[in-house]
Amino acid sequence: MKALAAGLTFFAKRLAQALLVMLAILGIAFAVRSALGDPLREIMGEAVPASERAALKEQLGLDAPWPVQLARYLGDAARGDFGTSYIYKRPTLDVILAKFPPSFELVFAASLLVLALSLPAGIYCAVRPRDWGAKLVLGLSILGISIPVFLTGIFLISIFSVWLGWLPAFGRGETLRLGAWETGLLTLDGLWHLILPALTLSSIMLPLFIRLVRGAMLDELGRDYVRTARAKGAGHLRVWLRHALRNALLPLVAVGGLQIGTFLAYTLLTETVFQWPGMGFLFLEAVTRADVPLITTYLVAVGFLFVVTNTIADIVSLWLDPRISIEATR
Repeated sequence: MKALAAGLTFFAKRLAQALLVMLAILGIAFAVRSALGDPLREIMGEAVPASERAALKEQLGLDAPWPVQLARYLGDAARGDFGTSYIYKRPTLDVILAKFPPSFELVFAASLLVLALSLPAGIYCAVRPRDWGAKLVLGLSILGISIPVFLTGIFLISIFSVWLGWLPAFGRGETLRLGAWETGLLTLDGLWHLILPALTLSSIMLPLFIRLVRGAMLDELGRDYVRTARAKGAGHLRVWLRHALRNALLPLVAVGGLQIGTFLAYTLLTETVFQWPGMGFLFLEAVTRADVPLITTYLVAVGFLFVVTNTIADIVSLWLDPRISIEATR
C-alpha cells in the first residue's frame, strides 16, 4: 500500500508539473503573438480607414488590457482555438495536426535508429574498451558530434542520391491514408524516402547516446552486484544485459526524454534539406510569410510534445526503478 501511495503521489506531482509547464508555454506564446506583429494589418491590410480598424479591434477584443487578453487566450487555448492561419485560412491547430504525421514518423524512425545502433555500440565500447573497434567507434562519435546536421544531410544526398543513385533525395514518397492519419510507413516507396532523412536526424543524437551507454555501463560494471553475479557463475551476456544494462538505462531514459525535444527542433533543418512536408518545414514557411498565429501554435504544439515525452520518460524510469517514487515523495 505504501508503494502504491508513493506511486500515485509521484504521478500527481508529475501531472501538476506538466500543467504548470504548459501554462508557462501558453504565456510565452501569448507574449510572442503580441510582440511579433499587428494582426489587424495582416487581416485588413494597411489601406483601411481608421474607423474600420477600430471597429475590428474592438470586435476581436484587442482594445482590452493585456491581462484580459491573456485570460481570453488561455480560455480559447483550453478549447483548442489558437486562431486562424493567415496563409491557409484555416484554424492553426488543424494545420499543425495535418503536418504532424510526417514529423512524427521521421522522429520515430530516427529514434529507432539511435536505439538500435547506440545500445550495442555503447555496450561493446564498455566491455571491450581496449579493442581497436571500440576506439574507432568513439573516434567516429566525436566526428559525428562535430558535423552540423544539414551538412550530414547534404553529404548523404551527394553519396546515396547523386553519386550512387540508390535513394531518393527529397519528398515523402507514396503514402497510405488510415482514417485521419496519412502514413508512409506502410508503403515501400515511403520507407525508401524515409531512410536518408532518418539517418540524418539520428546523426545528432547517435554519438551522444553511444557515449552515454558506454559511460553508464562502465559505471555499472564496476559495482559490487556485478562482481557478485560473476562470482556466482553468471555468463557474460547475462551480466551485461540482465544486470548492468537495466540499471544503466535509468540515466539514458531521463536524457532521452529531454533529447526528443532536440529531435523536434532539428527537424527544421532536416525537413528543409530533404523537403520533408512536416511541422518543421511548415514552421519555416510560417516564419517566412509572417504567419504569427501559426508560429505561436507551433511553439505550443512542440512544447506540449516536449512535456508529454518527458512525462513518459519519468514513468518509464519509475518502472525501471520503483524507488524513484519513494524518493520523490520524501
